Amino acid sequence: MNANAGPSPAARLRRPLFQKVFAVLVAAVVLPLRASGASEAWFGYLDQRHTLDLQLRAEADAAAARIQEFLDGIPSQMNWTVQAPWGEGLDERHRIDMFRLMRQTPAIVDAVLVDGDGRERLRVSRTDPDVEMSEVDHSADPAFLGARAQRLWWGPVTLHRGSEPFMTVAVAGARQSAGVTIAEINLKFIWDVISAIHVGQTGQAFVLDRSRELVAHPDISLVLRGKDNPAAAPLRALQVAAAERGGGLVAGADTEGRAVSAAAKRIEGPDWTALVALPAAEAYQPIRAALWRTALLLLAGVAFAAALAYGLARRMIGPIKALEDGASHIGAGEFGTRIEMRTGDELERLAERFNTMAGQLALSQERSERINRLKRFLSPQIAELVESPGHERLLDSHRAVVTVIFCDLRGFTAFSAHAAPDEVMGLLAEYHRALGEIIVKYGATLTAYMGDGVMLLLNAPIPRPDPATVAARMAMDMQRAVQEILQRWRTRGHEIGFGIGIATGEATVGRIGYEGRIDYTAIGPVVNLASRLCSSAVDGQVIIDEATAAALGEMLPVEPLGQWSIRGFAEPAAVFALVHEGAGE
Repeated sequence: MNANAGPSPAARLRRPLFQKVFAVLVAAVVLPLRASGASEAWFGYLDQRHTLDLQLRAEADAAAARIQEFLDGIPSQMNWTVQAPWGEGLDERHRIDMFRLMRQTPAIVDAVLVDGDGRERLRVSRTDPDVEMSEVDHSADPAFLGARAQRLWWGPVTLHRGSEPFMTVAVAGARQSAGVTIAEINLKFIWDVISAIHVGQTGQAFVLDRSRELVAHPDISLVLRGKDNPAAAPLRALQVAAAERGGGLVAGADTEGRAVSAAAKRIEGPDWTALVALPAAEAYQPIRAALWRTALLLLAGVAFAAALAYGLARRMIGPIKALEDGASHIGAGEFGTRIEMRTGDELERLAERFNTMAGQLALSQERSERINRLKRFLSPQIAELVESPGHERLLDSHRAVVTVIFCDLRGFTAFSAHAAPDEVMGLLAEYHRALGEIIVKYGATLTAYMGDGVMLLLNAPIPRPDPATVAARMAMDMQRAVQEILQRWRTRGHEIGFGIGIATGEATVGRIGYEGRIDYTAIGPVVNLASRLCSSAVDGQVIIDEATAAALGEMLPVEPLGQWSIRGFAEPAAVFALVHEGAGE
């Protein structure tokens, strides 16, 4: 009998109690989370679909409006050429009207002026010689007949020599005697509009005509394949579906076989359709993210329920979990995290120290962010100084005597025109790295990068003694460093030089820009003078103005270059060159 006896009452009660508490807590925590997650996913899907519909419709409307504006502008210009009636010959007014049409409408490649009987009187072209009074009969031309019947006729899209899409447009005068103007339109502008539209990360826009053939697509090769292109079949299906829905949100596939959501807008006149499509994988990414969040919350709920059940015997789990979660938030950069704990023991003390640490980290992060913003236009040591209490006012606008340094590469434009992109960027990387080390060494303020050009300031925003001398020594170091780099590039056959211009004088200095982007700069004649001197400097030369030369005195040798007439300045200016190793080489 004893052998068949079950477990003791204590053993029977202990395990079921934990399981029951765990089950109750799971039901109390997980079921509401599951219901909340399901409702969030469903209503999120509806909201996302509505938002997506509005977004795609807006993009399609914008694309269609730009294309419509482009197309409407062409007939309005052509109408001026069919105002006057025809006589026996070609009068000067018709010739002027056609030339004005070609000048004001760059999209027109060829234009033909036909009289009321369908005879060609004048043909002007951007690619072929103009022809007058050819008397070619256009009376049976669909463009002539369509314009006579409707005043405005839009032809089908064709491929010009298999390279670009074109379309014929014909406009008839109010009177039959005024004739018809027929023009061939290059549709490259449509491709430019479509290519510039970016929906999300991978969305696309495209245009189809009334016969469901591609007019424009970011992948121009799809357009150049011509009619009955099987790769465009999914786009035609989207056009049909969108037409049935009145342009509203439809589902389909793109040319790559991806499921997409799309909206459309009809373009009046040629009866085209502008469509904007976004892959469903990207469009409904927020929904998937919500589902993942719900799943994670469900898992967290199960873990929380298990912790509470076990916490009936192990009350320490709660405080420890709070500390652990707080550490996770701090690790994620949420320095506003605080832990409230009233246990009256070491854990409460630990929580207080944790909160103190979080506050100090928040202050440190704020200060670090301010310094990083300053480093966008100040050298690191100046940024650190300005961040110190009481120094930020140095960035306010005021008048100051500053030394301005401009420098750039000689022959860089020609070099960049024929050199490979990696060579161009490689040279700039070496060049900027070398200048950056010297700029930091001398504590100059970098105000602008302009490709190979650099503008620097000394004595602003931080006042410093003898800025002209510092600028001169810095310029000589820059010449030595850059010339070493350029020597290696010259051995590869590249003719590149480096010149510097320095001027000293009074300027307005301070912050400029807008919210989110602030720069520090100087404005005034001294800035223009330094720029002009830099432009005049030959390879290896450092040209300075009279004020800088006077400030140098006998500390550094200078060579007078005489009085120069400088663009933008009424009076000639005395100009000098720093004498240094390598100058003039």
